[in-house]
Amino acid sequence: MPRMFGTDGVRGLANRDLTAKLALELGDAAVRVLGKSDARRDDQPEGRRRALVGRDTRVSGDFLAAALSAGMTAGGFDVIDAGIIPTPGIAYLTSVLNVEMGAVISASHNPMPDNGIKFFARGGFKLADGKEDEIEAVLGKEWERPTGAGVGRISHDSVTATNLYIDHLVSTIAPLNPDKTQPKPLRGLKIVADCANGATSVVAPEALRRAGADVIVINASPDGYNINKHAGSTHPEQLQAMVKATDAVMGVAFDGDADRCLAVDEDGNMVNGDQIMGILARAKKEAGKLADNTLVVTVMSNLGLKLALKDMGIKTVQTAVGDRYVLEEMLRGGYTLGGEQSGHVINREYATTGDGTLTALTLCNEVVRSGKSLKELAADFPQLPQTLVNVPNVDKQAATTNAKVQAAVEREEKLLGDTGRVLLRPSGTEPLVRVMAEAATQEQADEVCNRLAAVVAEELAL
Repeated sequence: MPRMFGTDGVRGLANRDLTAKLALELGDAAVRVLGKSDARRDDQPEGRRRALVGRDTRVSGDFLAAALSAGMTAGGFDVIDAGIIPTPGIAYLTSVLNVEMGAVISASHNPMPDNGIKFFARGGFKLADGKEDEIEAVLGKEWERPTGAGVGRISHDSVTATNLYIDHLVSTIAPLNPDKTQPKPLRGLKIVADCANGATSVVAPEALRRAGADVIVINASPDGYNINKHAGSTHPEQLQAMVKATDAVMGVAFDGDADRCLAVDEDGNMVNGDQIMGILARAKKEAGKLADNTLVVTVMSNLGLKLALKDMGIKTVQTAVGDRYVLEEMLRGGYTLGGEQSGHVINREYATTGDGTLTALTLCNEVVRSGKSLKELAADFPQLPQTLVNVPNVDKQAATTNAKVQAAVEREEKLLGDTGRVLLRPSGTEPLVRVMAEAATQEQADEVCNRLAAVVAEELAL
């Protein structure tokens, strides 16, 4: 059987794949795996174990949060319900509040009907595959649960949690002065922020404004149903138009749970995660804060980024797709910056996971510090033409083993030589295979990608 946990937690159609029953069982199993091993006595409530739970703005988050919290409290954990808050906010608070674990109910950039559950261990780090396997192994199994005073309780404190997180974000570029006044490093910077009607609808505008920016906010009126709908990092058209219409210097776009950020320059051109990472890596190198002069990227990062960084004396280390794998490599090698083309950027100086609002703040700060426009900064990291085709309704597990598919990959690689590359990747969260090609021209990238996609669709059809 395939693993229940994908590249970013357990995800699926809410109330069909991801049910209240499953959420309750995941909460129950998580406390068994991530809790301390010492047993609690019914008459000893002191030193209780705690978990932190947050969610994005999807309507299904209400019943899933209730079920997940029920499973945790039945297992003896006290639960702090932080309400609607970005995923990286839960990661940060899991660390600073010193709780046993954190959990986020979100399907990130996926459509509203989907939802997901992901866990953070003590310290705010995503779980390793082994820990997820342990949770899955005890899922739904009976055990001797606590009774009496050993049962947990739920408290709600979204205001405190949100304010703690915003204070942290602003402090990364604007720590308080000795007299407790707030510096305004982004003063005069006119930007547009597209919050995707998601979890950062309050956090990002407030953090940017407190840092001094003049912020025009769009898609920050979540109603439970409009998260990511024609908005945010997956649909940046509104942002592009608004930046040009308001003569803003730049724009930033978040996804539903705000762990990723993409940007738009003053002409409405997209600045992707690769270019953002390049800008921030160079800035860190100049400041002497880029460990081993190395940026950690995934196999999806554009070849253009790697070539530009090489010319700047910056090395790249490559991982599988998923910011959890980026972080694992960062921790293993002691690196300070890494991320994905999709806009997940991990800045280990301030965070344990990808944080879209943090990325927006640091990118804006670099625009001000450098005295250059975002367009000028991004131009130093040109991207090779790239085409990505999602092939649905196929056996994604066979993508890397099917002989005819692999033969087609080899033919295209030989054709491209050193001028490009191809990549086949089974999606970790959806039933499809992603086919990507990079080449010297867009026409060639399109042709290569479409040929490979046709082979995948034919050979792996369900």
